[in-house]
Amino acid sequence: MVIAAVMNIAGFAMMGADKQRARSKNWRIPEKRLFTVAAFGGALGVWAGMRMYRHKTQHPSFKYGIPFLLVINVIEVYYMISWIEG
Repeated sequence: MVIAAVMNIAGFAMMGADKQRARSKNWRIPEKRLFTVAAFGGALGVWAGMRMYRHKTQHPSFKYGIPFLLVINVIEVYYMISWIEG
């Protein structure tokens, strides 16, 4: 659970950083890295960052891909909790 919290915080921060970099035309965070963080438990943080910073909300891959990964993350957490509780 700690890993999921760290990944969500990282995903949220990365979306904010990428938005700032987009405004200043600096080096950007690759979309592949954002999706990797989302796939490994950080989808809620990336999704929250999308909404809060209004960043990448029109990209179909993010518009549909991040919510899909969020559902996968929730299912994974459910099964991990079920497995731990025995």
